Amino acid sequence: MARVLIVGAGLTGSLCAALLRKEAPRPVHLAVWDEAGDSGGRMSTARSPYNPQSTVDLGAQYITCTSHYAKHHQSFYDDLLALGILKPLTAPIEGMVMKEGDCNFMAPQGISSIIKHYLKESGADVCFRHCVTQINLRNDKWEVSKETGPPEQFDIVVLTMPVPQILQLQGDIANLISECQRRQLESVSYSSRYALGLFYEAGTKIDVPWAGQYITSNPCIRFISIDNKKRNIESSEIGPSLVVHTTVPFGVTHLDHHTEDAEELIFQQLEAILPGLPRPVATRCQKWRYSQVTEAAAHSHGQLTLHPKPFLVCGGDAFTESNFDGCITSARY
Repeated sequence: MARVLIVGAGLTGSLCAALLRKEAPRPVHLAVWDEAGDSGGRMSTARSPYNPQSTVDLGAQYITCTSHYAKHHQSFYDDLLALGILKPLTAPIEGMVMKEGDCNFMAPQGISSIIKHYLKESGADVCFRHCVTQINLRNDKWEVSKETGPPEQFDIVVLTMPVPQILQLQGDIANLISECQRRQLESVSYSSRYALGLFYEAGTKIDVPWAGQYITSNPCIRFISIDNKKRNIESSEIGPSLVVHTTVPFGVTHLDHHTEDAEELIFQQLEAILPGLPRPVATRCQKWRYSQVTEAAAHSHGQLTLHPKPFLVCGGDAFTESNFDGCITSARY
């Protein structure tokens, strides 16, 4: 039985695993490794330490399906809608730019529920806090080393983490990447930003007419969402949760600062936009060094094959475009 390793438990990695399980011509042993403590990647959902039912989406806020992709990826949307993992976004988002034919969806159980669904479908062995450090070629197999524990061997390796992390890998992989491929990989660029999740006590009122709002006049804050309102969840037992996404310039300026310092600056700016906002009972600040792909790898068509046999391939939004449909395109390739 072929052993397949997928590095990265985000959307591309989880969907790739699910598709392999469904479409592989013979049985395979699937493993998914991620350096984080949970699945989701940039579609992560954080929980309040006081009430696990109170959550915020720290990455992607909602999913936009364009008319172009509605035809190509209809089955993926239909499946997620039928299972209730996705639902139409009906709550008001001020400042949202809509193009003709666009449809927006939200995830009632948090955006990471999409990834958890695909990982469950894949039946893969999912391992967290597995940070890959080296990939070497040993007897026509890939020997993959991580920060802790012994190396393991695989017949196929799929890398779906951000491109700069691929370029940092040691071992034979560093010599297998051709000059042309290295230029392709080095041309990929990302925006950086912070996301701040705020959790409130049950009964707290945040009295605004919107569920989400794009901010254009603040140097720090770009987007605010009242997450439970975005998902049409009102409960007397669960306090509201709010998430703030910063502007890219703020993210870049404070990228190497302590997260606590950035959190305090964001909160000060938030109080200026929403005066009288109560103090939260808990916060979660996420630094997205690799937030969205601003320049994808040229001529890669969804993936980049680094070695044909044994198979070593890179995938993810860095090889298509930085959205839900881009990740589907890459996973299918």
